[in-house]
Amino acid sequence: MGPKSWLAIDVETAPMLRAQELRFAWEQFIAGLGRAEEDRDSDPDDVREPIVDSWRRSIAAGIDPTGHELAPVVADEDETQMRWEEHPLARTSSVIHQCVAAIAEEADQLVVVTDADGLLLSVEGSVRLRLRAADHMNFTQGALWSERGAGTNAIGTALAVDHAVQVFGPEHFSEAVQRWTCSAAPIHDPDTGRLLGVIDLTGDFSTVHPHSLAVATATALAAESSLRLEMQERDLRLRARYGARVAVAPDSRVLVTPAGRPITEVPASWRVRGRLAIPPGGGRLKLSSGEVAIAEAVGPADEAFLVRVETGPARRAPRPLVELQLLGRERALLEVDGRTTELRPRLGEILALLCDHPEGMSAEALCAALHGDEGRAASVRVEVSRLRKLLGPWIETDRYRLTCDVETDVRRVEGLLRTGAVREAAEAYPGPLLPGSDAPGVVNAREQLDAWLRQAVMRSDDPDALWAWVNSPSGRDDLGAWLRLLPRLDVRDPRRSLCAARVGELRRLLVVPAAPRARAAPV
Repeated sequence: MGPKSWLAIDVETAPMLRAQELRFAWEQFIAGLGRAEEDRDSDPDDVREPIVDSWRRSIAAGIDPTGHELAPVVADEDETQMRWEEHPLARTSSVIHQCVAAIAEEADQLVVVTDADGLLLSVEGSVRLRLRAADHMNFTQGALWSERGAGTNAIGTALAVDHAVQVFGPEHFSEAVQRWTCSAAPIHDPDTGRLLGVIDLTGDFSTVHPHSLAVATATALAAESSLRLEMQERDLRLRARYGARVAVAPDSRVLVTPAGRPITEVPASWRVRGRLAIPPGGGRLKLSSGEVAIAEAVGPADEAFLVRVETGPARRAPRPLVELQLLGRERALLEVDGRTTELRPRLGEILALLCDHPEGMSAEALCAALHGDEGRAASVRVEVSRLRKLLGPWIETDRYRLTCDVETDVRRVEGLLRTGAVREAAEAYPGPLLPGSDAPGVVNAREQLDAWLRQAVMRSDDPDALWAWVNSPSGRDDLGAWLRLLPRLDVRDPRRSLCAARVGELRRLLVVPAAPRARAAPV
């Protein structure tokens, strides 16, 4: 095996002898950490390059090589179960079981599935081995086995380098894990290419065998094939549902997924190769041909986008692009054809509601969303007529609906959340939707977006996403989010002291002073 091999051991190598060689190399490497950089030995020659690179990343992450600090448990049993049930890889569990269960049982190894952060979602195997792994190294559902959580290990290293890898015995950076061996392979979403997690085989280091890595890799490919079949079936449904919208102008339209993957044929004149860069939530995009196209969400939950370029008579009188800022503002900001207008509160509420209901709203429904049960539809018609002075004929009046192209900061945040870009969504969120509005429909939309973003941030375990949330108006007083952020910040991170101070402050605010005791009545 070469120095860059992803395989830890071959069939001709005696595991115990190799373990002794690796242990000596690890001890020399750890001993050198206390010396000045110029006095350190060079990288050990008998340790594979991917492992040495991982050791260095483990040092940078502050991992204790003595094993006194085990992998942290970041989700309890109920939360882990919920995450597993909602994770895309849960749908491939039967495929994974068919591929690897019998082999793992014979080899006395655990079958593990993680998410993209290295959180153990599913651990299957004998009760004896699961208990031993949990007791010796916190290898249990809900524990974080990224390199930042546990140092060099097959799960964390496969995620860090996006490559299948086997880690054997003393190749693990943490001493507590050096009696084990593991082989892990990453699994990707065939639609987006996004890393979903890994499939891992873990057992006592005496069970090491080169075929374990091959089995993990083959299982990962089988899981991806299962997801690809689902994707193809979903494409068929989307083409059947929305294909007619493309068929009316196939030379200027295409149907794509939220990730920009074409579902119908892309017009040759666009000179597009591969995916289109769809803005989160839809909006303008520039094509390779230099033309500007509009991506319009179709269907529930933006399940697809219709991308179109205006042609013929429509090109001479194109639909305007309306840009609307609604988040963190008392008054909505409207931009049409380069003109920016700060809207009266009621007009901003109407536009927010029509954007939230692209299918349109009746006068009665819009009235109820603005005023509850006490409003009158006639007052809504007056407000819509004022709005038409700004937008022209691009609001239908039989059923109130926007017919222009619209980009909003709300749709951008929602689009990022739908694609799993939680950190980007939190950073793009300046505050609640029209925070001063008490219109029932706006309040409902505001609370839904806040709850969606908070849940995504809390479950992401991304310190930067959590930091963006707690610094937003919605998350500033969120003690639960501050508490979740604190242990995820490195001790050297300057944000940690501020986080600790804020936790203390919010805890003090929650303490209710005891009521003074009543004085006893005189006898």
